[in-house]
Amino acid sequence: MTITIVVPCYNEQEVLPWSIAQLLSLTDRLRHDTGDEARLMFVDDGSTDSTWDIIAQAAAKHDGISGLKLAHNVGHQNALWAGIEQTYRECDATVSIDADLQDDSLAIIDMARHVAQGADIVYGIRRRRQTDTWFKRTSAQAFYRIMRTVDRNMLYNHADFRMMTRRAAHALMQYPERNMFLRGIVRQLGFHEAMVYYDRTARTAGESKYPLGKMISFSVDGITSFSTAPLKFITFAGLAMTLVALVTIITALAEHFSGKTIEGWTSLLVSLWFIGGVVTTGVGITGVYVGKIYTEVKRRPRYFI
Repeated sequence: MTITIVVPCYNEQEVLPWSIAQLLSLTDRLRHDTGDEARLMFVDDGSTDSTWDIIAQAAAKHDGISGLKLAHNVGHQNALWAGIEQTYRECDATVSIDADLQDDSLAIIDMARHVAQGADIVYGIRRRRQTDTWFKRTSAQAFYRIMRTVDRNMLYNHADFRMMTRRAAHALMQYPERNMFLRGIVRQLGFHEAMVYYDRTARTAGESKYPLGKMISFSVDGITSFSTAPLKFITFAGLAMTLVALVTIITALAEHFSGKTIEGWTSLLVSLWFIGGVVTTGVGITGVYVGKIYTEVKRRPRYFI
C-alpha cells in the first residue's frame, strides 16, 4: 500500500526541520513494520517566513518529499483539502497531520494496519491532553461537548489526524461547500471506520497557530456548519426573555401602583430589555447563517497553487 502524509504548514520554520526528520524516520519504520511505502506532501498555506524554502530544500534532497505552495493563506481546512485533493489519486491512502507533530505520528503505523484490515477511515483520538495548558485543555473540551450536543456523530477529542483510503477521499471531494468543517464532513461519508488512540505531546518549537480568536471562530464555523441549533436557540431565548419580561412587568406594575416609580419608567424598562435582547440575539445568530450562504453562493475557488 502507498500512503501520502499530508502536512499543512503556516509559518512553521522553527519546527519544520525537526518535523521533516521525524516523518522521514516514520516512513522508514512504516516500510519495515508494515511493508507500506509512504510519501510526504507539505502544503505551504501562504506562509510569510522561510517555511517554503525549507520545504523546497527538503524536496530537492529527498525523493519522497514534495511540496505544494498556495498563493495565499486560505486557512487550515482549505490547505488540508488542497493537499488531499492533489494527492489522493496517486496513492492508496492519505493521512493528514499538523506540522507540529503534537499528534503522535507513530499512530500512523496502527492506522495503516487498520486500513489493511478493511477500514476506509481511521480516526486518531487523543487519549489525554496533559501537555496542553489549562486554558487550552478546558476550552477544547468545552468545544467538543458543545459539538456533541449539536452533532451526535462528532468524535470527542478528534482533530484532523486521520487516514482515508482513495475511495473515501474521492467521496470527500464530492462535497461542494466552502464553509468546511472536515471533522464533521468526514463522519458523514458512511464508510467503514476504525479508531486509534494516542497521547498528545508538547510542541517542540514555534507557537500555536490557533490563538483564542481563531479557536472561537473555528468553533462557530463548526457549530453553524452542521446544525441549525443556534437558530432554534433564538426561539427558546425569545420564550425565556418573554418569561423574564412577564416577571419584570408584574414587579414593575406592583412598584408603579405603590407609587415608588417615576411615571413612564415601567413601560420603558420592560420594552427596552425585552425587545432589545430578543432582536439582538436573533439578528446576530441569523447573520452568521446568512454570511455562510453569501460565501457559498459566490462559489469562489478554495485555493490557487
